[in-house]
Amino acid sequence: MQLPTQQVAVLDAASTDDPQRIEALAADTDYPPETIAGAALALEAEGLVAVTETTTTTVSLTDEGHAYATDGLPEVRLYRAALDAGADDTPVEMGHVIGAAGLDGAQVDIALSNYARKGYGTIDSGALAADPDANPDDDPEANALATLAAGDTLADDAVLDQLASRDLVTVSERTVRSVTLTEAGVTELMAGVEATDEVGALTPELLASGEWADVEFADYNVAADAAAHTPGKPHVLRQAAERVTDVLVGMGFQEMDGPHVDADFYINDCLFMPQDHPARNHWDRFALSNPARIDELPDALVERVERAHREGAGDDGDGYHSPWDEDFARALALRGHTTSLTARHLAGLADADVEAPARYFSVEKAYRNDTLDATHLLEFFQIEGWVLADDLSVRDLMGTFREFYSQFGIHDLQFKPTYNPYTEPSFELFGRHPETGELIEIGNSGIFRPEMLDPLDVDGDVMAWGLALERLLMLMTGFEDIRDVHGTLCDVGFLRNAEVVY
Repeated sequence: MQLPTQQVAVLDAASTDDPQRIEALAADTDYPPETIAGAALALEAEGLVAVTETTTTTVSLTDEGHAYATDGLPEVRLYRAALDAGADDTPVEMGHVIGAAGLDGAQVDIALSNYARKGYGTIDSGALAADPDANPDDDPEANALATLAAGDTLADDAVLDQLASRDLVTVSERTVRSVTLTEAGVTELMAGVEATDEVGALTPELLASGEWADVEFADYNVAADAAAHTPGKPHVLRQAAERVTDVLVGMGFQEMDGPHVDADFYINDCLFMPQDHPARNHWDRFALSNPARIDELPDALVERVERAHREGAGDDGDGYHSPWDEDFARALALRGHTTSLTARHLAGLADADVEAPARYFSVEKAYRNDTLDATHLLEFFQIEGWVLADDLSVRDLMGTFREFYSQFGIHDLQFKPTYNPYTEPSFELFGRHPETGELIEIGNSGIFRPEMLDPLDVDGDVMAWGLALERLLMLMTGFEDIRDVHGTLCDVGFLRNAEVVY
């Protein structure tokens, strides 16, 4: 019997009663493991050897996992610091506890997002409370990290899955093949097997010399295992944003853009937001320190906005009769909503003067110091939009929403009256989650008040909205936690496999 040299080597090295791994055979024969694997599978097809497969799982700590095994999980460190600060008795300023815990960078987000999830306490309006009955010594994730760091095996699959979702461990599966000589293989060896050279690839040299006609080529094994292929693709949020852009452009809207860092004047004052509004305190906004103030503001616009705050606008306007400080209005911050772009455009500062009828939109990031949960992150994408025309009503606004969301297959919308300083009437939008059936808030909207429009010299009615792109994506794909899509805890498997269907 004639066989390729590597197959003869496998037959000679294999045993009838002692299964040998491919790696061991490769070491004995001086062939690469992939060559031995191919030879073994070819011999198995001839019935000369038996190949068995077993799957082994290897768990190893990532660099971040090693750091947490040594220093402690961020949420455990935050809890211990909270106890030291007396937060088990009275809520303590969150920034103080974070500093005492020695957390910085991404660890802050990680600690805050897991703190409430594990029952260590609550976070509300920038104050942190600690549950005195929580026991960090029993934290299953912390104990699992210690177990793995000691080189022991972790038996709890649920905890292992949680550690893997946090990228604290790497779980890899490996197929191990072992080879055993069959009776037919023994018979052929006893009868004598002749080795022949086998060529794995057709080369220019073989073609030029003509030797290709006399050599034996190895079979190409189309059933052999191949490495998993995970090509790059646009993020599901980017896909959704591009689709939103297509829909709104198709509805006659023009896209607008503007600075992520802006003066409080455009972010809040132009929107008739009083300067003592709770949303404008230092806990709810991300203020800049260098530079801390904008250099230039239009004097006439500043004067009109200040007058609206103090005295109101229109026949029935009354204003807030509260202090108004231009220095505060000049303070720079990351925009808490993209309505600052709307203010700039309506004031004619970002483009040519806007005249009715006009329709504008943007799909841009906004930044808020929110408590992290399933529907809130510190940064998110807002679908901003507005229409300038005469005699607009709430029915026009509702009809616009029904048309917009229908393009994504979403028809179950509900509306709830609400209060906004800059719109009247105002209402929130709710959509039904396709998996849980729960109504979730997906946006806010209304008709701009005279106190906002008059200082901007806008002649006409303006209906406007701010919709959440991530929550639109929730209704489209069925995911339940915004952190699955982006942030430090995003689900890479979901991002690789999710399809955005319109």
